[in-house]
Amino acid sequence: MDPILETIDAALKRKGLTDAAASKLAVGHSSLIKNLRMPRDGEKRYNLPALMKLAEVLDLEFYYGPRRETGPIENVSIDNEDYAQIPLHDAMLAAGNGLHNETEQVIEQLAFRKDWLKKMGLAASAARLARVQGDSMQPTLWHGDIILIDTASPPPQIRPKDAKDLRRPPIYALLDDGEARVKRVERPSNDLTLLISDNPDFSPDPRQGRAQEKLHVIGKVVWWGHAVKD
Repeated sequence: MDPILETIDAALKRKGLTDAAASKLAVGHSSLIKNLRMPRDGEKRYNLPALMKLAEVLDLEFYYGPRRETGPIENVSIDNEDYAQIPLHDAMLAAGNGLHNETEQVIEQLAFRKDWLKKMGLAASAARLARVQGDSMQPTLWHGDIILIDTASPPPQIRPKDAKDLRRPPIYALLDDGEARVKRVERPSNDLTLLISDNPDFSPDPRQGRAQEKLHVIGKVVWWGHAVKD
């Protein structure tokens, strides 16, 4: 099988997208991947601009493969399984109003299985851990939860409103005028960004103009965990 199509298929499964849905998000019509699958005589040629847009939708680097490591990582072996040590930073991400973090030093490390990170399409060297503060993202994220952030993920994509699209916007860690926050981020258009809370007591926070320019994405939240408390 074509190695590019194999990588696309794995990413489609990971993202929960169909050929048509991913194609439409990438290029505005549903036939891009269908055309890639069509058998051809001789050497297959690809539309590189279209593949670049598809890579953004599928969270792939343009070389079309799992995300590569960009720096050194500390590896450990537990019961003959390979793990990567992911740093937990001394930083709180506010699920509500923003927080200033005076330091972002590493205070601890948690081990994640390397095969799981690969399955998630996450390079260990781009992964960071932090804690959530506040209740605006409940019941998804709770105060004190640890979140795993992919700092190599592409920024939120522009996705016009579609009544048939029932997917919730992804969750991002971001800096809002220098204050750390964690929110679902939706971009209905190029000049509008919505910061959305899961707690219905908090209304969507629209950002335009200079307020939108002050948003800086740290990375996409790809995993979280919390302890059950009585």
